[in-house]
Amino acid sequence: MSTKDLEDAFIKVTFEEDNGSEHQFNVADPFYDPWVDKGVHALTVVIQLLRKLYPDYSIVAAYDGNINILGYPGAIAQPLSPSEIISKVYFVPLARRLSRVPGVLVDDISFGGFNLAWDKHDFLLYVIKFPYGFSQMTVHYILHKGAKDLSRAFLVAAGAWSDQLHEEVLVFDGGFWQKSHGLWLEVQKANWEDVILKDQFKTALKKDIYGFFDSEELYKSLAIPWKVCVSNGLSLMARARILTRTEGNGKTISMKAVMKDCDTRGYAPLYVKTFRSWRGEEASMAEVFTKARQMAPCVLILEDLDALINDANRSFFLNQLDGLEGNDGILIIGSTNHFDRLDPALNNRPSRFDRKSSLFDDPDEDERTLYVKYWQNKLKSNKNIEFPDSLVQEVASKTDGFSFAYLKEAFVSSLVLLAGWDGDDKPKFSKILLAEVKALHDQLDKDKGKDATSSGQCWCPLAAG
Repeated sequence: MSTKDLEDAFIKVTFEEDNGSEHQFNVADPFYDPWVDKGVHALTVVIQLLRKLYPDYSIVAAYDGNINILGYPGAIAQPLSPSEIISKVYFVPLARRLSRVPGVLVDDISFGGFNLAWDKHDFLLYVIKFPYGFSQMTVHYILHKGAKDLSRAFLVAAGAWSDQLHEEVLVFDGGFWQKSHGLWLEVQKANWEDVILKDQFKTALKKDIYGFFDSEELYKSLAIPWKVCVSNGLSLMARARILTRTEGNGKTISMKAVMKDCDTRGYAPLYVKTFRSWRGEEASMAEVFTKARQMAPCVLILEDLDALINDANRSFFLNQLDGLEGNDGILIIGSTNHFDRLDPALNNRPSRFDRKSSLFDDPDEDERTLYVKYWQNKLKSNKNIEFPDSLVQEVASKTDGFSFAYLKEAFVSSLVLLAGWDGDDKPKFSKILLAEVKALHDQLDKDKGKDATSSGQCWCPLAAG
């Protein structure tokens, strides 16, 4: 049976006028025949047409847009008649720096029939798109010569695969979860070697995070919820952790390193951009925690917690965090630039965010030395750049008050200037670097002076009054 036969029958039943003839389908419900014959509900019309065209087949209609049936690698689909597939073509541009081609064409099928093979079983698949409110809905009709059980089993397998992450990170934005391969690629670039922290701090951070996932059996043996870890005989809450830091001091690279390691260990990384959406912030929060509970064990990243939580949504967020529904197996990592802006209900109450890590303040001289050595190692293969140990110590000593972001700017700016220098009078790398350090230091001092002046002007009237 070709898709043309189904298409013609669909048009005939849906659009022909009722001439008073007997209804085609005799069923017990007297209202059912007129409903179908009038074509009021197109989804029902299609099922009845398929039953007529394939009387020996069971039919299962799948409405779940989260099941990628044609993309499921465990099944093979071949068009019944390629020329009869109705589809729209979209152009999707690709990042020029990542691809040699400008983009790809994606087919959006509106109507098509396929032979489908899965697990040594054969099926027929019809993909039909219907108007649905202000949008459209795609329905997959799966036909099998036999009972529905195999069709349902196929949908379970395809649904389970579609729900998994395949080199992707789940990102919540605009009220919806989306899988991001691009963010996954960025996360793969992160390494703990690139996180410039003292060894004891880095070890403590990793131990808190990975110790949580490694301790499930311990919690079960002690008959306690999987929400705490035990370290050196002290009970420490590891379910939720806040990373506080001054801006530009390595929080982002640390987050990426955590996400990469958790993904490698089989713990899904979930990243929340914002709770704001057309659905409202509370609905978004409910969706986020529902997904996290379903994906557990997983790590849930809430970046810039002070911006995500406000007076209007705080109570609902706290109920999701420690309310009636269990959050076993969810490691929640929140970060903030402004720890003082967090509500006391978040930063002081036990059992919520008990682990607070102020590991990302401006680096001291030892940490600045580690960072400069990091760049020394990166540039050691460049024969045009001299980077002696004496320069390491000089830069580290002259960058007091620098964040890691400022240190990075000093190196990047110096290398850009060096690369663009024309002529034979190109200065040494050390001279350019120290000049950039001085310029950035002057800018920092200038900014601090402005802040002090602004603060003084603000308080002068009160002092005088």
